[in-house]
Amino acid sequence: MVLENRDDLKKLSEDFISCRKILTALGDESRQHLILKMMEIGNCYGARVGEIAESSRLSRPAVSHHLQILKDAGIVKVRKEGTKNYYYFDADMRSFDLLIGMLMTAKSIMSVLPNRDDK
Repeated sequence: MVLENRDDLKKLSEDFISCRKILTALGDESRQHLILKMMEIGNCYGARVGEIAESSRLSRPAVSHHLQILKDAGIVKVRKEGTKNYYYFDADMRSFDLLIGMLMTAKSIMSVLPNRDDK
């Protein structure tokens, strides 16, 4: 079977490319660990790198590196108070909307494919 709607595949490809940063950020086990640790800390005003590092198995430099990737992907933001930086969740809805749209497109394409299992 050949997919009849090549436009859907083209859109999926374009959306996938647009989602690379967020997919990379969410796909890393250390960043998933940090996200969970930040949730456990539970301070909606943010947490400092040292506080996050203390509650995780990662060093301060590693936490800083991963937080920068999460920030670049639009998952966390940073709030400055003097010389202190507080990281908090404030997701870029555009990034998440793109991700959800890409997953929905993939789901709709896969739903019309025949079963190809050997069973």
